[in-house]
Amino acid sequence: MKTETKVLMTIALPMIVSQASDTVMLFADRLFLSYLGKSYIAASMSGGLTHFVFTSFFIGIVGYVNAIVAQYYGSGQKNQCASSTAQAMYLSLLCFPVLLAIIPPIKYFFQFVGHSSEQILLEFSYFRILMMGAVFTVMRNGLNGFFIGTGRTRVVMIANITGMIVNIPLNYIFIFGKFGFPAMGIEGAALGTICGSLTGLLLLALIYFSKKFHSEYKTRSRLRFSRNLMGRLLRFGFPAGTEMLLNVMAFNIFLQFMHSYGEDVAAAVTITFNWDLVAFVPMIGFSVATTARVGQHIGAGRLEEAKKTTFLALKFAYIYAGVMMCLFIFATSSLISVFTSGFAGNEGEVLSYARVMLRLASLYTLADASQLVLAGALRGAGDTKWVMWISVVLHWILALSSFFLIRYRILSPVGMWLFFIGFVISLGICMFLRFRSEKWKEIRLI
Repeated sequence: MKTETKVLMTIALPMIVSQASDTVMLFADRLFLSYLGKSYIAASMSGGLTHFVFTSFFIGIVGYVNAIVAQYYGSGQKNQCASSTAQAMYLSLLCFPVLLAIIPPIKYFFQFVGHSSEQILLEFSYFRILMMGAVFTVMRNGLNGFFIGTGRTRVVMIANITGMIVNIPLNYIFIFGKFGFPAMGIEGAALGTICGSLTGLLLLALIYFSKKFHSEYKTRSRLRFSRNLMGRLLRFGFPAGTEMLLNVMAFNIFLQFMHSYGEDVAAAVTITFNWDLVAFVPMIGFSVATTARVGQHIGAGRLEEAKKTTFLALKFAYIYAGVMMCLFIFATSSLISVFTSGFAGNEGEVLSYARVMLRLASLYTLADASQLVLAGALRGAGDTKWVMWISVVLHWILALSSFFLIRYRILSPVGMWLFFIGFVISLGICMFLRFRSEKWKEIRLI
């Protein structure tokens, strides 16, 4: 087990650092915008999450190449790793016109959920620019899948950190207008984010087509379209993409209706979720690593090792979640003040709402760890349809409930937050029960 711990952490730690770099970028983005006012920080979350709703479907399909590559790698078919990745790249390019076509109608969605005219103007500007660069994010996830599936997660880490190093200074320059650039506010934040994403993509592409990887995987010569491999990516990736799309869409509906409680609640929710990202996003690193390692074990026919690896990853995720739980409970005021210091004495009820929400968030950190790691293991085994259905059903119960409970003011903001916590805990329990049933052992991905 010591050897497995080393292998798992060799894959997981770079992914955790990679996900942490994404967290730092989002965190810095919203921190800079908080100095422009409450409406800016709220708009950055609602506009940014709405952008992610529509890219998530393609990210889910393209990113599933991770599990396919992992199983081919585990079975020793290295050339198929590059061929599968090529199909992910083709699919990424095909999604771009679709993403652009989605932009115009979204302004009406922001109006429907009841946002103020000021917030609509800001969040739509942010959303529109992010969507124009969304293809870079989708392609980056496809190349990430190759490196994760083959266990080369350090490459992904280096690319993400490089993107972060480009993104954060550019956000500062573009938002506030430094070094001769005009102050672009929230549009500058979106532009800086696109530049960081493009930088990470270019670095991944340079490494992927380098002499070293071409020699081992034939990355330059395995660029042909393959009907068989594209079909496999769509067959198993479509449930993963659909799950991401419907889940993020449902969560976005919940968030947008939370924002309709007013500017103070919107700012408090954004601050809470900003710190929740610090807990949630690095644990995605454990999930992605679990998918890759479980895929490798199953590709090599080691089903019991796949099970042991999953519980090992779960143990490490619980340790991290426990640390974050303590921070949310005992360092609440300090965490919140990082953002409210930029409100210039115009906090309103933001502080009181944020304190309650952040402390309550500690209740679901362990459940989040469970659902992320166990869902990652199930995807690595090819059990994507079941994960999709249970996750989608629970997310849409949350979304539809939020429509009635918030629109008609049946629950207070804190009451709705408790409802959200119950949803996360239910998701964790369902993933545990499915994994324990061991039906994933009967699935054949390759």
